[in-house]
Amino acid sequence: MAKIEEVSTGLSHNVIAQGTYVKGEITTNNDIRIDGSIEGIINSKGKVVVGDKGVISGEIKAANVDIMGNIIGNINATDTLSLKSTGKIKGNIITSTLIIEQGAVFNGGCKMGGQEKEKEKEKEQPAPTDKK
Repeated sequence: MAKIEEVSTGLSHNVIAQGTYVKGEITTNNDIRIDGSIEGIINSKGKVVVGDKGVISGEIKAANVDIMGNIIGNINATDTLSLKSTGKIKGNIITSTLIIEQGAVFNGGCKMGGQEKEKEKEKEQPAPTDKK
């Protein structure tokens, strides 16, 4: 009988399939794709992909985020947020790089540069001196 070998790429991918509903918090060190519905918080050190049937009501925190579905809530992408032509966001975003395709819908506030860059700027500013 032939031996079947598994080839590991070192990357794991999580999938929430269409027709699946999750309420709560999801935390992962890897990439995750959402084609179902989530009500809650997603924390990923990798990439979060929301498919065109995906619906999230809550918050996303990740390195990279690709949106093709519907988001109601805030997104914090430390690297890149890509809003595809079928994507819809109703909420505020913080990201270093923002890509919005024609046809996408975004209603909310946007802060470019991310939190890390803001912290670096605060450190660079000289402390106020009290001259009387």
